[in-house]
Amino acid sequence: MRISEYVIPLGENVRKRHYHETDKGKVVAFAVQLEVFVNNQWQVVIRYDSAHGFAHVDRCCIDGRKTKKDLNLKLSEALIVADEDIKENWKIYQKAFLEGK
Repeated sequence: MRISEYVIPLGENVRKRHYHETDKGKVVAFAVQLEVFVNNQWQVVIRYDSAHGFAHVDRCCIDGRKTKKDLNLKLSEALIVADEDIKENWKIYQKAFLEGK
């Protein structure tokens, strides 16, 4: 089992946290999330992961609400989608989160 984990700063008080596990080259678990530092703590804005046995995305609101959507993708595909989506859209997600949308 191989684990890859890192944090990438994207802007002031914004970062992407990436984690994935592979076994013989196959993705067996992952979590990629956008975090914003607000109210003296890091809070998750959007998280793609494989918890609960399937690839899904959780969108979080600053007030604590959360929505979950099944991605209907293989874990390896979902990992790529997660990285690309956060890379391309982190400013939009950050703004919506801070505005309570």
